[in-house]
Amino acid sequence: MNKNISLVLNIVLLVAVAVLFYLQFSNQTQIEDIESSGDLDKDLSVAYINSDSLLNNYEFFNDLAGQLETKRQRLEAEYQNRAQGLQSEIEQFRRNVNNMTIGQGRAVEEDLMKKQQNLMQYQERLTQQLLQEEAQLNEKLYAKVSDYLKIYGKKNDLKLVLTYQKGSGVLYADDSLNITEQVIDGLNLEYQNVNSTTTTSDSTVTE
Repeated sequence: MNKNISLVLNIVLLVAVAVLFYLQFSNQTQIEDIESSGDLDKDLSVAYINSDSLLNNYEFFNDLAGQLETKRQRLEAEYQNRAQGLQSEIEQFRRNVNNMTIGQGRAVEEDLMKKQQNLMQYQERLTQQLLQEEAQLNEKLYAKVSDYLKIYGKKNDLKLVLTYQKGSGVLYADDSLNITEQVIDGLNLEYQNVNSTTTTSDSTVTE
């Protein structure tokens, strides 16, 4: 029978997030609303983020990834139920085939083949659906981190922010360039504020 759907979330954060735009407008209200997490050397123009740490500790990503994994498990269970049902029909057919006429046997066999093809198509649809939702999660993650770093980079006079992880092309990076912790704290604070605002709004509507 068909093997289980096996999709492992393997989300690789952006290879490099460029943060270079100089301030062209005097209005910096949005920038000032986001607190600076740690003081950086103002002469520093390049920094890096450990992407593994970011993915492990960014609450927004973990929440959405958890929801996607829950959905994957549910869809896999549905597929398993269909596959087991078809397997039972095939085994029953094998037990009873000798008691059928040639015409009956062919009819049942054709029906089982059609069901098997439908099951394969169902599996392919589930796989594509999960891949699309994983791609959407990647896009949301990229947008969240990129938007935050544009503000963070301007506030701390950064021209370039790179991602670093084991196996990447970066062999050495001084710890003074590592802004992972500050960015994670800032992103989580931003995410918590959004959730708090949403919860408050929902409560007001309910009342």
